Amino acid sequence: MEIKKHWYKEMVVYQIWPRSFCDGNGDGIGDLTGVLSKLDYLQDLGVNAIWFSPLYCSPNADYGYDIADYRNISPEYGTLEQFRQVVQEAHKRGMRIIMDLVVNHTSDEHEWFKKGAADKNSPYHDYYFWRKGKGKNPPNNWKSVFEGGAWEYNKDLDEYYLHVFAKKQPDLNMDNPAVREEVKQIMRYWLDMGVDGFREDVITYISKAEGLPNGIPLPVGTGIEHYTVGPHLYEYLSEFRHDVLDHYDCFTVGEAPMMTPKLARTFIAENDKQVLNLMFHFQHQEADCFLTDWLHTPLSLKKMKKAFSTWQKEMYGDAWNALYIENHDHPRAVDRFGSVRYQKQSAKMLAAMYICQCGTPFIYQGQEIGMTNTTFRSLDEFKDVVTFNNAKVFAKFGIKGERFLKIANKCSREQSRTPVQWDGTENAGFTTGTPWMPVNPNYTEINVADQQKDPDSVLNFYKKLLKFRKENEIVIYGSYEEHCKDSSTLYVYSREYEGKRMLVVCSFTEKPVRFTAPDGFDLSNAELVLQNYDVLYNSNSFLTKPYEVRVYML
Repeated sequence: MEIKKHWYKEMVVYQIWPRSFCDGNGDGIGDLTGVLSKLDYLQDLGVNAIWFSPLYCSPNADYGYDIADYRNISPEYGTLEQFRQVVQEAHKRGMRIIMDLVVNHTSDEHEWFKKGAADKNSPYHDYYFWRKGKGKNPPNNWKSVFEGGAWEYNKDLDEYYLHVFAKKQPDLNMDNPAVREEVKQIMRYWLDMGVDGFREDVITYISKAEGLPNGIPLPVGTGIEHYTVGPHLYEYLSEFRHDVLDHYDCFTVGEAPMMTPKLARTFIAENDKQVLNLMFHFQHQEADCFLTDWLHTPLSLKKMKKAFSTWQKEMYGDAWNALYIENHDHPRAVDRFGSVRYQKQSAKMLAAMYICQCGTPFIYQGQEIGMTNTTFRSLDEFKDVVTFNNAKVFAKFGIKGERFLKIANKCSREQSRTPVQWDGTENAGFTTGTPWMPVNPNYTEINVADQQKDPDSVLNFYKKLLKFRKENEIVIYGSYEEHCKDSSTLYVYSREYEGKRMLVVCSFTEKPVRFTAPDGFDLSNAELVLQNYDVLYNSNSFLTKPYEVRVYML
């Protein structure tokens, strides 16, 4: 099967959530000065693209995902001139820059919203969904994904505005051609500045069902079926592609909740109808939960394997996968899918498990040193609007106090947002001031400086893994086949490309498990290229060690 080669398929992307990455001016908040100071570190790691979570001006109701000005950098992060410098310095090091494009909604402090809320006759009023209520009730029964009902009443206008996320995140009316023109202008503005593409936030929500009908009642997110892959989504994405993106050598990855491989191909299949390059789906992230991280269930490796394998098989030769296990919206992967007790071993295993698959890998800040969840001692220590909304939702079912705190410590997005642990000095080298969020106390054991000096560290394993991927096209372009499908403890798959074969063996338990090589694989003469334990000799059958990984080339 002929696989089309492209630069975005060969890159490895590092996600920076800027507030917690590195503080360069001592005010306790990560910034662009801090990013500049770490570009050599990222180059040495082996990544060749940086995706920035929003850097734009924002009141931070949702930490940057509520944008007040799409054409400027938030003063707490720096200036436009500093951003241009980051772009230039990254490009000098062979790294591309990807911005977050957040156009399902704005902040309620954006000029468009303020003008539209001040005057019903303003053209900006139709930039959003304003509706009259039904008697004393909102226009429909939709509930916000983040914060109570999805409609907020404005008494001056005697109208409600729609927000499927937080109250301070009113949804844009993408059916209005003027709004789509604004989006195109925003894209051109950053692409002309040298940005290399966009990660498009909940982009599959931008088209709402005509008439905004009532939704199926749910505890959270009622109405979601009326805006997940809405009626004009493909049309609007096609317009963005044709009018803007086709005129630049750039890359797009869309965030797509509730996405399936069959549906994804509508948007990312490599043909003349393609409108996005990749899609972030959530199916493998549901291996330890039901629909949302907050409805936690025991980890089902079979569920995870099925999700990965389905996307691998159904995309191959037709479309391209986005590979990730961590980002700013989920707790740390070691806690979820590995073991804090075996932090180093499971962090390495998880890295090889997903990066050795076919697709473009995304690494989240701190993941490369195996950062773990922290422990919040009270609800007051949390900062996320989602956590506070869920506290209200869970309280309706009698889950509050210590019971809710235990769930929040396991499930909240804050777990991925503690400052990056650079060294063993005070505040983990993140800031010389007071960090905006407390540093995980384990920074003295888990930090970049110590791991740079340790050949056996998680960080050096990531470096070796990314170098191996770069030097072996089988890792990038090879076909995929799952083995040991019935195992609830082992994830085993092979890759094949141009006569070469590779076998990846991952244990998801601390208990010893008997592994036997699949038919047709002789490991006794294979090259063991990556492992997280010393292996004395190759064998076609062995007992795995806790969270062991072995990658063989045949």
